[in-house]
Amino acid sequence: MVALVSTSCLEKLPGSAIPQKDAMKTFNDAEQTVTGIYALLKSSALYSGYLTILPDLQTDLVYAVDGYSNTYGNFWQWKIRSTSAEVESVYASLYSIIANCNFYLERIGGVMAATTSDEQLETLDIYTGEVYAIRALCFSELLKCYCKAYDPATAQNELGVVLRTTYTDAQPLPRASLYDSYEQVLRDLERAEELLDEDDDAYSSAFITRAAAYALHARVALYMQDWDAAIDYSTRLIESKKFALSSATQYYTDSMTYFDYMWNYDVATEIIWRIGFTTTSYGGALGQVFLGFNNDYTYYYPDYVPAQWVLDLYAQGDMRYSSYFYTLPTGYAHGLQWPLLVKYFGNQDFISNNLIYHTVMPKPFRLAEQYLIRAEAYCRKPSPNYSAASNDLMALRSTRFTSGGSISLSANNCIEQIADERVRELYMEGFRLHDLKRWGTLYRNGEGFTRTPQSNSLSEGSSLSVKADDPLFVWPIPIHEIEAPGSLVQPNESN
Repeated sequence: MVALVSTSCLEKLPGSAIPQKDAMKTFNDAEQTVTGIYALLKSSALYSGYLTILPDLQTDLVYAVDGYSNTYGNFWQWKIRSTSAEVESVYASLYSIIANCNFYLERIGGVMAATTSDEQLETLDIYTGEVYAIRALCFSELLKCYCKAYDPATAQNELGVVLRTTYTDAQPLPRASLYDSYEQVLRDLERAEELLDEDDDAYSSAFITRAAAYALHARVALYMQDWDAAIDYSTRLIESKKFALSSATQYYTDSMTYFDYMWNYDVATEIIWRIGFTTTSYGGALGQVFLGFNNDYTYYYPDYVPAQWVLDLYAQGDMRYSSYFYTLPTGYAHGLQWPLLVKYFGNQDFISNNLIYHTVMPKPFRLAEQYLIRAEAYCRKPSPNYSAASNDLMALRSTRFTSGGSISLSANNCIEQIADERVRELYMEGFRLHDLKRWGTLYRNGEGFTRTPQSNSLSEGSSLSVKADDPLFVWPIPIHEIEAPGSLVQPNESN
């Protein structure tokens, strides 16, 4: 999906590079353009690969196995460079989608002027809302990966991202401020929320709905330290009748809970938005580096296994453990026996029908995250509400625990407790690096993390210690973006 060449990825044509004067003139053209944008979201550089895996793998959640394939080894060992293929691919993929969104938004006015069907005009409004939300999403992901954490006191003086919001004007642009970059995300979300209809909200949707825009708005507000907005938007979803947490204690089949079913078949009442895959159109395999069963279809060859401290976080009654982890025989000569991550074993229909292993539909927005967002926002308000935050965590845990699950937050433990719960719930869904970055000194006094070697872990990297202010919490800007002719893009400290 992404061709990395010497020219800047900010200058690429969308899709198949049809000249603008010949493209997107009719309703069908607009529909195909939106379909193409959704197709780009399947890229293995994004939610079905790098964007989901690498921010967690880079931290303290997994250990590389002795004898591993060295896949993503540079990230696990914190040897990330501005020339790293993964850094370039994520950046290029996100800006490619932004370019396609810009192309659509520049042309949609002409399409609507030439459309006489009221039904088609209503549909085009919905498509436009989806495109605004997707552009907001892509800018927000760039901000998470390539920028410092947002601090309201300093955001106007920190580097944000290049705000390319037009398609035809290809003039080089510098990076906007962090403040202006986040404001662009909010403007796009405001337009999306105006155009999208809540009647279209539905669980396990493969299309962006107003609920998905709200979910992104809540996340962005949390990252901006706008606690009231984070509470507002997360509450809209928590109180919605369209979504409900999937129970890890009630059974959908004789052997599978509703929570298990979500990971095995990619359908659940708590999925706000998923990337829609089919057996003939799918992205990367999230579970490959954690299982590697399709190496010989007999043994498992994980490149990375869960950290012991993560496994120890789950209490006896916490059913998430059995949904996420299982001890399976590995094919390594050293005979490693360890609980492996199985939440990404693969969509069972894909496996049974086409032997496509370790491929699942990514779930960028789940209702569970909204409970965690609201709980944290309650704790971090100038006048904290620890009781409300505790109730949110207990509401989440009540669907995950067979017994127990009570929790009480206070000024002394709230960040630590929320951090642990985010690991338990969102393990290997791409949040840990960004969480540690935005918490800074609030979490363990800025100590970051320290790895301790465990059974059959790779010696290089197993004792890594990283402080919260390490420059590589912010990924470097790809070098070809900085060195492209006429470029005005400024580097990061990590470049």
